[in-house]
Amino acid sequence: MHALENRIATSVLVIGTGGAGLRAAIELAERGVGVLAVGKRPKADAHTTLAAGGINAALATMDPEDTWQQHAADTLKESYLLAHPETVRIVAEGAARGIEDLERYGMPFAREEDGRISLRFFGAHSYRRTAYAGDYTGLEIQRTLINRAAQLDIPVLDTVYVTRLLVRDGTVFGAYGFDLADGSRYVIHADAVILATGGHTRIWRRTSSRRDENTGDSFRLAVLAGCRIRDAELVQFHPSGLIAPESAAGTLVSEAARGEGGILRNGLGERFMERYDPERMELSTRDRVSLAAYTEIKQGRGTPAGGVWLDVSHLPRETIMTRLPRVYQTLLELQMLDITRQPIEIAPTAHYSMGGVWVRPEDHGTGVGGLYAIGEAASGLHGANRLGGNSLIELLVYGRLAGQAAAEHSAGLEEHRRSAEAVEAARAEVDELLAADGPENVRALQRALRDVMTEHAGVVRDESGLLKGLEELAAVEARMADVGVHPDLAGFQDLAHAFDLKSAALAARATIESALERRETRGCHNRSDYPRLDPELQVNLVWSGPGAVEREPIPPVPAAIAALMREVSTAGKLVE
Repeated sequence: MHALENRIATSVLVIGTGGAGLRAAIELAERGVGVLAVGKRPKADAHTTLAAGGINAALATMDPEDTWQQHAADTLKESYLLAHPETVRIVAEGAARGIEDLERYGMPFAREEDGRISLRFFGAHSYRRTAYAGDYTGLEIQRTLINRAAQLDIPVLDTVYVTRLLVRDGTVFGAYGFDLADGSRYVIHADAVILATGGHTRIWRRTSSRRDENTGDSFRLAVLAGCRIRDAELVQFHPSGLIAPESAAGTLVSEAARGEGGILRNGLGERFMERYDPERMELSTRDRVSLAAYTEIKQGRGTPAGGVWLDVSHLPRETIMTRLPRVYQTLLELQMLDITRQPIEIAPTAHYSMGGVWVRPEDHGTGVGGLYAIGEAASGLHGANRLGGNSLIELLVYGRLAGQAAAEHSAGLEEHRRSAEAVEAARAEVDELLAADGPENVRALQRALRDVMTEHAGVVRDESGLLKGLEELAAVEARMADVGVHPDLAGFQDLAHAFDLKSAALAARATIESALERRETRGCHNRSDYPRLDPELQVNLVWSGPGAVEREPIPPVPAAIAALMREVSTAGKLVE
């Protein structure tokens, strides 16, 4: 007996309803192209809402000498030369338009008294170019995009979990999935598909992602469709994630806390940044602060719970209330802690996937016909270190461009061939999991996998640890063959978690195998056995399946941009 199958056809299917997915859907609807957006969590609760700091564009409203070229140069410098220069150019040059689009949709940016958009400093930017709305910029962007999508009557399905992309002869023709509430199936036929399904940071124990998001869905969907993964090993660890309570481990304390004058101390009370970056201290870059905190904890100078202290209690109460309202509120709610009086216990936290699906710079096409990847699911902009505020602008620039490319692909199709075999394979995969009645618990295996990644592929890595990680990962993969999946009255979450686990295992393998291959220390990737940067490794590592990692050369930086690359002082700037 087969579950009910809903059959839907649309010109373009967008998978993921965060900022990137919604921006792409809006582009399509504004062009009059049929679009359907599906997500596995309510669109108002997308990961985008957690982005606190701001969104970058060289608008020059505060520093008239700023240019998009300088924004590009700063981004490439911060990427340790692993970003794709053309991707960087497109984002930096298209950023102002991205902000204009948001304004047109009604985004309430913070403004100066004369009405121009306020911009603030973020670490490693040469000028003020980060637009914001309080310390909840991502939330406002998401609200703005949801409102615009509603005005355009864009259909959004909020409870559909996509399990497979449907491909025939190297061209995508839709996707297969199920409804999280009632288990009914979806066969969605589409001329083009845009993948906006986030990153893979949830495969670590402490992460700024919530439960059951960013488990590497984009990696698995893409690889099974014939795409490749670029820079899987390059993951940004945010310096300040909460340790407690366990249910909220990894929740971020905005780096505005350091930007406003917060001080970091180890378990002995020492201000340890003096040892690692005496000039910039707490205002150093993310990768340095994370490495410093990690080293203190690892060498036994951490707090009893395995963290370090971040203290803002010496700041005027008014500063905390006006500049750090969300941090104040969050700590009160989660820990009954008053940050105006007590320090916050934090530790480095998996925060952002700088790698992702391999895409072309011009339109984020994946090499599979009609399939595009955008947002944190894609790669190319951030290299080995992300410039704070660049992730939000990337959603808008490439949401627009991929929407445009998908529209053109759909319009240009003379015929679209489908494959009953592909649909049957997707259907059988779900049937098989639903029938699985083994002794292994999906949640326990997810935990085991996160422990492997945290232990062996975290902030600092080395060959023996990574090899041990591969061994332990193989053991988890073997146990996955014996899971039991038991949907209940509350819905089909258990089935979703089983697919999350499949994605996480694939993403973990891509990450560890790529990390083994990158025998150097560069940006976020610290190899204690290879502490120096190796000029030979100024390449992207592209993973196409177990054991298959290739080096991809990166085009040279155009001379006009290279001339602007420089060490940027972070004195007095936020380093989000």
